[in-house]
Amino acid sequence: MGKPTGFLEYERETSIEIAPEERIKNFNEFHIPLSLEEQKIQAARCMDCGVPFCQAGMMIGGMASGCPLNNLIPEWNDMIYNDNWEHAYARLSKTNNFPEFTSRVCPALCEKACTCNINGDPVSVRENERAIIEYAYANGLVNDQPPKGKTDKKVAVIGSGPSGLAVADMLNSRGHDVTVYERSDRPGGLLMYGIPNMKLEKEVIDRKIAYMEKRGIRFILNTEVATGKSTAKSPYPKDDPITGYLKNPNQKYVKAEDLLKEYDAVVLACGASNPRDIKAAGRDAKGIYFAVDFLKTTTKSLVNSKFADKQFVNCKGKNVLVIGGGDTGNDCVGTAVREGAKSVTQLEMMPKLPDQRAENNPWPEWPRVCKTDYGQQEAIAVYGHDPRIYETTVKEFLKDKDGNVKGAKCVKLDWQKDPKTGRMNMTEVPDSGYVIDCEVVLIAAGFLGSQKYVADSFGVELNERTNVKTACPKSYVTNVPKVFVAGDMHRGQSLVVWAIHEGREAAVAVDSMLVGYTNLNS
Repeated sequence: MGKPTGFLEYERETSIEIAPEERIKNFNEFHIPLSLEEQKIQAARCMDCGVPFCQAGMMIGGMASGCPLNNLIPEWNDMIYNDNWEHAYARLSKTNNFPEFTSRVCPALCEKACTCNINGDPVSVRENERAIIEYAYANGLVNDQPPKGKTDKKVAVIGSGPSGLAVADMLNSRGHDVTVYERSDRPGGLLMYGIPNMKLEKEVIDRKIAYMEKRGIRFILNTEVATGKSTAKSPYPKDDPITGYLKNPNQKYVKAEDLLKEYDAVVLACGASNPRDIKAAGRDAKGIYFAVDFLKTTTKSLVNSKFADKQFVNCKGKNVLVIGGGDTGNDCVGTAVREGAKSVTQLEMMPKLPDQRAENNPWPEWPRVCKTDYGQQEAIAVYGHDPRIYETTVKEFLKDKDGNVKGAKCVKLDWQKDPKTGRMNMTEVPDSGYVIDCEVVLIAAGFLGSQKYVADSFGVELNERTNVKTACPKSYVTNVPKVFVAGDMHRGQSLVVWAIHEGREAAVAVDSMLVGYTNLNS
């Protein structure tokens, strides 16, 4: 806890957000952090609640409540308040390998479970976390030295997203020789290209990767792991420029069987990268993209050339239709606004959530309430209205004479609860069809699981959700000896904080297999 009476004396304050009209002029992070003195006051609000749900990381009502990493939040809040930043960093880094990432992109499950929510506003846990890690970097507290004790064990990690990085960081700290294989030209997975720069500037990732390399972790980039070339099929027309841009001309291939011979363990951490498609007439029209691919081209062009190469889906002057809500849909809205879209419309199949907690959604459950995120805020500022249209889906994409998308036939949906099963069923509202003009369509409908060719290369089994199969959710061992799995490839599409949790737990399993015991979780 911080100050015993702090939650009574101080109001919640967070970093200053640059106004939407100003921040859309660039792709920079747009939060101005509080000073360390101001952050100490915010840490003082952490109350002696007795049961800190903030760090529980437990499932309540089918949803996570509190931090999946079990971060020792009351402890480091107390240390911030008492100006003991070095110890605060020691406690934070004990449970979280990448607070520089989570303090920027995590939806803060900890804050939603904070006891202060009962009668007020939660402690600003996420920004306290960011203050700790940035203080640590600024004051030379982040370890960049190789571990003193080395083993003779070699581990290959396939994928450099948050789960793969967590596995590598943990196993390297135990002295194992760790090599990370990444098919892209930069490490970081979706952290690098899938999350827009305004949420996570890429210098933050580069900084951490540099420290990991100094610690002894090797990164082999531009390398696809398979028995042969990727069997993933492109959904785009052959002449669509995005297809060629996302292909890596420097791509190399390494065989799975060679890795199994060379390494004592292999960890698959390739993510859940099969996007959910929209089955509608006219889907083959030019100008329809999966959301993550759209975000990838934007960020890649930004970091490569500051858009000078023009190798990105440019929304300038175009009507943009985003299909799907969630964080990815919001990121598409914010990116399209920055590119100068003529208009942005966002479709959501589900009804609008309430603005306040419903009676059947009590604390400390995750609050099922309507959230207006940064992208929607920016669209409101630019276009004068919320871009979201609820209970609506696309029936057909319309093309012009050249095969380009020019519009979408949409229909309203009606949701009714089945009295027998309790499930919500949707039906189309008769005579509710209308057309939305659009020259760019971005599909942000989620993901269906891992890309099958990776699993096939190693011979690992998949479950009915096309995730890699293990004996139970808390097991990270596959059906193939020496092959483990972690992250979204194991649990399905999820949050960065869950990916880090998975990576840490998988590292425990690998370490136990390699040496017969582990102290990674102590």
